[in-house]
Amino acid sequence: MKIGLISDTHGLLRPEALAALQGCDRIVHAGDIGKPEILEALRDLAPLTVVRGNNDEDDSWASSVPTHAVLRIDGIGIYVVHEMADVPEHLPAGIDVVVTGHSHKPLQKQLHGVLYINPGSAGPRRFKLPISVGFLRIEDGLVTGELHELL
Repeated sequence: MKIGLISDTHGLLRPEALAALQGCDRIVHAGDIGKPEILEALRDLAPLTVVRGNNDEDDSWASSVPTHAVLRIDGIGIYVVHEMADVPEHLPAGIDVVVTGHSHKPLQKQLHGVLYINPGSAGPRRFKLPISVGFLRIEDGLVTGELHELL
């Protein structure tokens, strides 16, 4: 199972991001979407889970987008929220992966047996940070993360 991770598009869905996510079994968008057309394009690729980011707060279309999501895919528990600061101190039971966005900095680390991954930003470039997406691969009950720089 291959899960595509994208965040901080801020209204820009780059063709390179769409190409990188092609062939994913599922996609997770970790917030700061920018406009609903981005979600439509991602849903055309694979089933989509999305959370609202801090820059989506004033958009009426985003009011129905949840602030966090909990998924269970092939036995792996995934918690999705836009900002690392909003990750609860005590994660729900069975969470193996936390997906965040917000910082625009790709990051992958293990903490107390949980994989924390931020795919970075696939939208407009911020400072000198890379344009990137990420992936989770689930095989035989194990999950691994991968960060992929686009530009």
